[in-house]
Amino acid sequence: MSETTRSDAPRTGGCQCGAVRFRIHGKLGRASICHCRMCQKAFGGFFGPLVSAPQDGVEWTRGEPTYFQSSVNIDRGFCKRCGTPLTYRHPQGIEIAIGAFDERDDLAPQVQVNHAFKLPWVEKIFDAPVHGDVDYYDRQEQIISFQHPDHDTENWPEKGLHL
Repeated sequence: MSETTRSDAPRTGGCQCGAVRFRIHGKLGRASICHCRMCQKAFGGFFGPLVSAPQDGVEWTRGEPTYFQSSVNIDRGFCKRCGTPLTYRHPQGIEIAIGAFDERDDLAPQVQVNHAFKLPWVEKIFDAPVHGDVDYYDRQEQIISFQHPDHDTENWPEKGLHL
């Protein structure tokens, strides 16, 4: 298994609403994308992007995921409040959704799993034209977001969040 991260420094992340937050202690392992149908459904996307966490290295600092057993040996953790996919637990350990980390730039997938099940057009998605309507992007800047910011802050307003 090859290593993905630069150091053993703790890494943080969490769900979209902030009800579930985590800290990873120790070095992360291999980052991957899985093309199986269960990962497609669990992530609501084209594949599941995951990175393996150190054994006993996951600390839930706010809330904990709710789990759905998706197969005989696998369960998947998600935020019961906002639905963000967070974990993939299997007999060998736990993997964390790459998109749930506050800092993700160094977590590029190194391997594709279940490649035979990939959607036939997935390799071509970035060949599509880029949306260039300036007015569209101006409107996006005006959206008021209730999403939890990357990284925990003392003064983040937890609108209606009951933990």
